[in-house]
Amino acid sequence: MDRTIIVETVQNILTTPKYMGLGIAGISAMALIMALISQYVFGLLPCILCLYQRWPYAIAIVLGILMLLLLNKGLKTSSFILLITSITFFVNSGIAFFHSGVERHWWEGLKGCSAPDMSGSVEELMERIKNAPQAKCDEIPWADPILGGSMANYNVIFCFGLGVVCLLSSVLVVRKSNGY
Repeated sequence: MDRTIIVETVQNILTTPKYMGLGIAGISAMALIMALISQYVFGLLPCILCLYQRWPYAIAIVLGILMLLLLNKGLKTSSFILLITSITFFVNSGIAFFHSGVERHWWEGLKGCSAPDMSGSVEELMERIKNAPQAKCDEIPWADPILGGSMANYNVIFCFGLGVVCLLSSVLVVRKSNGY
């Protein structure tokens, strides 16, 4: 395939709000479905940071659908929604980066997110264990057997990439609306 055709096709996708809205909603829905399959089919219980990473995907689904519903409002409206969507993905990348650092023991997680404090009496320890969430943020429930990356590690890259694509699309749609 000719390189020019590929560039024109990518540019057409990035400057067409209908395609971007469908892509954002579809990709975000697939990411949530994969997380739910990991949880309910493969038994990988999510920690609180895993759950926090799901919210931006849900928001992105709403924004993608909103973009589709507001197609008749013009390119600048679509560009604004794309900008908000890019921020949503960058926030998710940040949450995933924080989670990755907790998993790799670069820093501490949120209170109650890590293994329980082992100090105190046996009764106090048992109470902390009993009240602790099932999945710990500082443990990696699944790692890629080839590269060793966790789901949070890959979510950093995936969401950052989606954020860049949405930001680029927002800029290109504004340029298109201004006649460039």
